[in-house]
Formats: sequence, C-alpha cells, structure tokens
Amino acid sequence: MGNIGRHHAGYLLDGKVERCELVAVCSPNVAALEQYHPLKIYGHAHQMLRSGDVDAVIVATPHYQHAEFGIAAMRAGVHVMVEKPISAHKADALRLIAVHQQHPQLVFGGMFQLRTEPRYLKIQHLIQSGQLGDLVRVNWINTDWYRTEAYYASGGWRGTWSGEGGGVLLNQCLHNLDTLQWLCGMPARVRGFCQLGRFHQIEVEDDVTVYLEWPSGATGTFISSTGETPGTNRLEITGTRGRIVLENDRLVFTRNEEDMSEFSKAADRGFLKPAMTTEEIPFKNAAQPHATIMQNFTNAILDGQPLLVPGEAGIHSVELANAMVYSSLVNETIELPLDAAAWERELNRLIATSKVKKRTVAVAADDFASSFRR
Repeated sequence: MGNIGRHHAGYLLDGKVERCELVAVCSPNVAALEQYHPLKIYGHAHQMLRSGDVDAVIVATPHYQHAEFGIAAMRAGVHVMVEKPISAHKADALRLIAVHQQHPQLVFGGMFQLRTEPRYLKIQHLIQSGQLGDLVRVNWINTDWYRTEAYYASGGWRGTWSGEGGGVLLNQCLHNLDTLQWLCGMPARVRGFCQLGRFHQIEVEDDVTVYLEWPSGATGTFISSTGETPGTNRLEITGTRGRIVLENDRLVFTRNEEDMSEFSKAADRGFLKPAMTTEEIPFKNAAQPHATIMQNFTNAILDGQPLLVPGEAGIHSVELANAMVYSSLVNETIELPLDAAAWERELNRLIATSKVKKRTVAVAADDFASSFRR
C-alpha cells in the first residue's frame, strides 16, 4: 500500500470498476492502514491469500515480491494482477509464467496501462494498417523521469540491486519498454551504455543510451535518465511510407505519397524525394487507464473477456531492461532472447558485492502520497 497501491485502492473504492469490490488491503505497516477500515486488513500477503476472503489481488509491492506473491496467489487459487514489472528479472518472470501454466483457469494480468492510451493505439493502427510501411528506425528520448536524492531515500529498496534489481530501465521506463516492443516487436539484439549512479547516490543505472536492432534490419536508440531536467519525451518511428513523431502531447504523421524504397529504384534523378503530406492526429488522454485495465481484468474473470495485457506479455519489457544493463556491464552486444540464467547470476553477484551505502534523507510522506509515478 505504497504510492501505486493507494492509487489502486482509491479508484476501486470510488466505484470506477464495475462488479469489482475492494475487500482487503495488506501491508507490513498495518498501522498505516487504519484509514481503510472497515476493509479487512492484513500484515502479510500470505495471510491474505490463504484467508479465503479474496477472489483476486493486485500485487503492488517492491519488485522482487512481484513474482513471489504472484506465484503464491496462483497456488492459493487466486486471480492475480501484477504491477510492472512482473518480476525483477527474466528468470523470475519465467518461474511466474510456469506456475500460471499449471493453473490456466486463473486470470493473470499485467498492469501496463499505456496500452489503453489513445495516442499509442493510434500509432499502433498506423503501423499495423501498413500506412507507415516497413519499419526503418525507432528513436525514443525518454529523459523526463527526473528524481531527487530524497526520492531514492524514501524507501530502502529504491536504487539498489537487492531491492529493485535495476534502476531507471526496470522502474521508470518499464511502461515505455513495454510500449516499444508492443508497437514495433522485440529487437534481435541490444547494446547498452548504462551509467550507474551518475546523478544519484545509488548503485543502479540512472543514465542510459541503448542501440537496438530488429530482425528486419531496422535500428533504433532508447535514451533515458532520472538525473536530467527539463528532460525530453520524444518518440519517433520511421517507416518506408513516412514518419510518426509523438512529443509534447502532439502526434504528427508525415506521410510519403510513395514508398521511399520503391521511389528510389524508379527515380531517374539523384536528388528527388517522394511528395509528402503532414497531418496532426488528434487524441485525448485516457480518463482512467488503471481502472480500464482493472475493468478488463474483472470482465476476464467473470465473463471470459480476453485480457488487454496478459501477464505473460510482461516478460518482454523485463527482458529488454535486463539485457540493456547486462550488455553495458559485460561491454558486449546481447542477442535476444536473453540468457535468463546468465543475467540472474550477474545480478546475484552485484547484490553480493554491493558496497553502496544509501544516504538517509528526511522526507515528508505527503510528498510521495501525491505522486503515482514510480
């Protein structure tokens, strides 16, 4: 029941999800849950899962507990919605997915609410309809995740290999990485350049530049940081039929009237270009993206509605985050799929050899209660 847990509780208590009732909350700090009476209150997840009081749970805990509690929920016969990431590393994601395969009657969802945002749905339509042509290049500058030292000091698990399993990629950027692969597919290889604790007194990555290459030969970059301000959020996707740019709440599609590759072959002069038109595509923000995912989860349990985001799909963003950091640490290009066991061994080594001491900073709780971004 931290920042995101309180957010989920808020819209459920407000009745934003039909046919779904919040009946229990759980946190080791039981005293902090007094405001939720008369709901049932638990001090440990396993107590709640064994109680018989709940049909489904949202796992919104520190990263390493996502797979642990997701597995425990399934073994207790409870449907499970797991916040991002579905696990701290790919090997745990595989374990979680394997247990779900043993309990296929249970609904397992992933909280990747950017897939409900109209801006990304419109981009997906342009790609899938063929209007963008063949994928050529993808660049996402995603540096508007600025965080202070106080943010990392607000929880002992933050900014550590043992608590988070990674930094800006696994925490802040998971939704972006999920959206990237959802729109464009999984790359074939990555080469990461990650700086550990460049801007903060932490041991994980807080500044990242990554090269990506897809099986088709398309290439791209992914850049992110929690230490840069004012920061940029610009997604640019280029295909043979045009270019999509999403920045500053504007979605612009510059369309080639002819496929650039075919035009090049047919042109009789060296400096010609296809004729182009530019259009701004309007969109509105999703009103209640988390609630939309939870409504679909509820409908899946009660009616068998297909999930917008099956939990198994959450492994792809975890794999990308892991591979990007692993590539940087070993100073090599990583072919995908990632060797999950190899990264798990490296992560365990990082945990065992950790020497970073976190600075203690006094922070008002309200500073974080008002923010639902991780």
